[in-house]
Amino acid sequence: MIFGKHINKYYLKYGWMLLIGIASLVMVDYVQLIVPELYRITLNGIIKGEVEINGTLTPFGMDVLLDNVCRPLLLVILALVIGRFVWRICFFGAAVRMETDLRSVMFDRCKELSQQFYDENKVGGLMSLFTNDLETLQDCFGGGVLMVADAGLLGVLAIIKMARMDPRLTLFALIPMILLGVIGTVVGKTMTKRWDSRQEAFSRLSDFSQESFSGISVIKAFVRETRELMAFARLNRENENANVEYVRISVLLNILVTLFVESVLCIIFGYGGYLVHQGVFNVGDLMEFTGYFTSVIWPIMAVAELIDMRSRGKASLQRVTKLIETEPDVKDAENVSDPGVINGKIEFRDLTFTYPGASAPSLSHVSFTIEPGESVGIIGKTGSGKTTIADLILRQYNVDDGQLLIDGRDINTIPLDTMRRYTAYVPQDNFLFSDTIEHNIAFAVDDYSDEQVSLAARFAGVHDDIVEFPEKYQTVLGERGVTVSGGQKQRISIARALMKDASIIIMDDAVSAVDTKTEEQILSALKTVRQGKTTVMIAHRVSTVEDMDKIIYVEDGTVTAVGTHEQLIETCEAYRKTVELQKLEEERRDDLNA
Repeated sequence: MIFGKHINKYYLKYGWMLLIGIASLVMVDYVQLIVPELYRITLNGIIKGEVEINGTLTPFGMDVLLDNVCRPLLLVILALVIGRFVWRICFFGAAVRMETDLRSVMFDRCKELSQQFYDENKVGGLMSLFTNDLETLQDCFGGGVLMVADAGLLGVLAIIKMARMDPRLTLFALIPMILLGVIGTVVGKTMTKRWDSRQEAFSRLSDFSQESFSGISVIKAFVRETRELMAFARLNRENENANVEYVRISVLLNILVTLFVESVLCIIFGYGGYLVHQGVFNVGDLMEFTGYFTSVIWPIMAVAELIDMRSRGKASLQRVTKLIETEPDVKDAENVSDPGVINGKIEFRDLTFTYPGASAPSLSHVSFTIEPGESVGIIGKTGSGKTTIADLILRQYNVDDGQLLIDGRDINTIPLDTMRRYTAYVPQDNFLFSDTIEHNIAFAVDDYSDEQVSLAARFAGVHDDIVEFPEKYQTVLGERGVTVSGGQKQRISIARALMKDASIIIMDDAVSAVDTKTEEQILSALKTVRQGKTTVMIAHRVSTVEDMDKIIYVEDGTVTAVGTHEQLIETCEAYRKTVELQKLEEERRDDLNA
């Protein structure tokens, strides 16, 4: 049984199930302790030929055996079957419900966490929280309540019956159990640390496996299977060693439990045999006393298992709690208010931005304005800060007040949900879900028609490719869209963004994987479908942005020029050199093709 800030509420929420389970457990434990009395009656009847029934000595025969042993035993068995079925449904059912609720809370928190969190935490480690750690908490919640209740009820009832028979023998039997409790407490602290180390080792192994599976094509292309196998073997050994260390301590605890239990049996048979010899006990009484202690063995074992379980649960709960209590870096401020419809004006005012943990700013004193309905290209060398501009408009990271305005309002005063609802995005890494092409394109909208999906695909220049698939728009893509080419993946992502029909669309290097003819078709379609809406196109190729209303040239984190294609050729030397170099590359490519 484990307690913590984020798990205690479920004991109350599902308390009714736990109470029914405890009630059925009380019945089971009570009737279970009738069995040793039946042992005494049977054994004394066989030895003496008579038994004491309700204070009267009665000859032991078939009638007595049926009425006082067999029929009660059948009722006991029936009660045990029903009771155990009920408490299993209640305890384990409540545990499964708790796990489901807690998983929803964790997933909801993960949805709220900002990009920085996922930059610092790998997918494999997060998945281990949703699998191993939650499974451990489920065991602790259901099994823990069961063990505490059963150990307490059955142990107390059995000890009371033992004490009524002989207090001194009962005391001798309990002394080793007290020592076991002390040792178990000490060992449990070490087990908590070992379990935490085990989970960390499993997270590293899970991280590596997930990354290797995702990048299997790269591993094969560079013939690095052997190196990856050796790295996996090293992590696997670390995971094995962490598990062995934990199991070693767990086995040690179980050995100690067995040792103390066997020592108590020696005490019972030794001192109990002496009491039989002295005439204080008879053989039936000793068998009854032993039967009670046998009933106590499970609570003793439960205590050991509870120590083991609590150690695991405590470590897992700490990891889960850390996730749930992680606050999003990017969240709504207290003074946010819904601005209504966003028209799409974007203004950077002397904005300087440094990524968390970085030593130098990625953007420095950036200023420019994009009017509503404008199509704007952002161009520059790799690493110049183009994607950072897109991230800030999408509020993936925090900016200082007054440096970024949307429709004349500080972006920090606009709710995140509102800002992102009116913004569509085509990222550099075109992520597609393992779902149908139709559902990928219509991902951002709830109500849509087949015609709308088809129209968005036509504007993105991918319709003809889709209809060539056997299942057309119902074709299910592989993980991260691996079943389509890079160009097809980009165009499906563009169709998804167009389907949203947002006031602002940001396309980050969105046509880099398509040929120039397809690029021209997409850009021409964008002019038609995006008329009156703000379009921001980030690109490396000049041909992608040369027909935009204005072009923003970014260099080393600063905006060095803003204007049309013709204006920048005249006023910006860096842009002019970029144009000339790309023309030379195109001419060289044409010569080679010729």
